[in-house]
Amino acid sequence: MLVLSRKLGEKIYIGENICITVVDIDRGKIRLGIEAPRDVPIYRQELLPLHQQQLLAQGKAIGSVAGG
Repeated sequence: MLVLSRKLGEKIYIGENICITVVDIDRGKIRLGIEAPRDVPIYRQELLPLHQQQLLAQGKAIGSVAGG
């Protein structure tokens, strides 16, 4: 796992077409903005079906789980 520190307004780029921006920090919570092509699935962990969560826990890539 890569762990990065970012300040408000700073960005992280993943590849050439995914950008994550820290848009708000308040009382120990951060809000992230994610810019990605529409064909790239983005999931919150709690919304993944159970079997996909298990694959993630084993270290499998989300792209292979989501059919990418």
